[in-house]
Amino acid sequence: MALIQPRTLKGFRDYLPEAMMPRERIIETARRVYRSYGFRPIDTPALEYLEILTGKGSDETDKQLYKFQDHGGRDVGLRFDLTVPLARFVAQHQQELGLPFKRYHIASVWRGENTQTGRYREFMQCDFDTIGVTEITADIEMTLVINDLFTALGVDNFSVRVNHRAVLNGMLEKLGLGDRSAAVLRALDKLAKIGDKGVREELARTAETTDAQCDALIAMASLSGDNEKILNQLTPLVAGNVTGERGVAELRELVAATAAAGVPAGRIQLDPSIARGLDYYTGIVVETILGDLPEIGSVASGGRYDNLAGLYTNQKLPGVGASLGLDRLLAALEKLGRLDAVKTPAPVLICMFDAARRNDYLKLAAQLRAAGIGVEVYPEAKKLGKQLQYADKQGFKAAIIIGETEFAAGECQVKDLKAATGVTVPYNGNEPSPLLAALQPLLAD
Repeated sequence: MALIQPRTLKGFRDYLPEAMMPRERIIETARRVYRSYGFRPIDTPALEYLEILTGKGSDETDKQLYKFQDHGGRDVGLRFDLTVPLARFVAQHQQELGLPFKRYHIASVWRGENTQTGRYREFMQCDFDTIGVTEITADIEMTLVINDLFTALGVDNFSVRVNHRAVLNGMLEKLGLGDRSAAVLRALDKLAKIGDKGVREELARTAETTDAQCDALIAMASLSGDNEKILNQLTPLVAGNVTGERGVAELRELVAATAAAGVPAGRIQLDPSIARGLDYYTGIVVETILGDLPEIGSVASGGRYDNLAGLYTNQKLPGVGASLGLDRLLAALEKLGRLDAVKTPAPVLICMFDAARRNDYLKLAAQLRAAGIGVEVYPEAKKLGKQLQYADKQGFKAAIIIGETEFAAGECQVKDLKAATGVTVPYNGNEPSPLLAALQPLLAD
């Protein structure tokens, strides 16, 4: 039989340990931050009935759906995000859940789109949402969660860009484009990617806008300055339109509230160009940009969607939430050199000199694990150089060396693998305290 060539599909990838280590650290951090705000975990099936998924995001996401018939002849599709399944989930289980309902969901989604840096056809989203709340408090909290999440991840140079669909819709109504809002907003959302000329061409093609309408839209989307300046510029643009005026007022509330909550000045930035391409957004929308790598795009996005669950139930179930783009953030951190080359979650390696002493090595490992330190025991007695090469390659921080001489003397060596230095400490087989004291500074970071 001919060997099968091992390979992955285009747009899909394997994750080696050095990629999974930081990936899991980000997931664990996201869980911790989400839980600190009271968000609860859920999960939903990867496959949904096709009617649940189609027509909920945009024409583009409909084209990108992985869809097929299952063995029962049912039309099904792989979820393209976690928000549409959430709307179905809440509509189906609302009596059990109660409102308001705050959830987080960390899982894979699939889109058959063109691949690019940090974007694959299978990728993981780390979502959090609040369902059943119309007050802007939930929208404000969304920006606070994003701020806390990136701060907890050790990323300090970032900005949360904020806009309001009501401001955009109010402007469109004043321009006589209210009936073409979906096409206009999708085009405006591409301003950073395709530029002024590209947006004008798409507006003319998909929304049949005039030159004057294009000028007004581009001018609004290009407003710049600090938050107060932008708010003052937006106010006359939507004056007389109730929808637009409400949007500006809520943006003012959000800016004031985040400042009161201690978010650093400049971290929340109003950006009238942000529209978010998905059709279900109805209120505040956000995108998170890394200051050191803005070209990679948003690494955490979301907004308010007041009508999505209305497709599944007559009860009004407004929602607001955002999603961390895990794979895009990892690609950015890798490009910035912010990922450690570590392939093991256990920072300490115990070298094995004598297979007859295996139980002593395992006993020491158990003592260190009981003290909260991850330990790997090298599985066979080999030359010390070979074992230390393994330790360096896998990214261990420290190695413990105990041969017959050390056992006889009641001591062991602790080697700092990064500094290539070592110390000898007492160890009699029962009392690991001196060893723990020697390891702590090596594992502190």
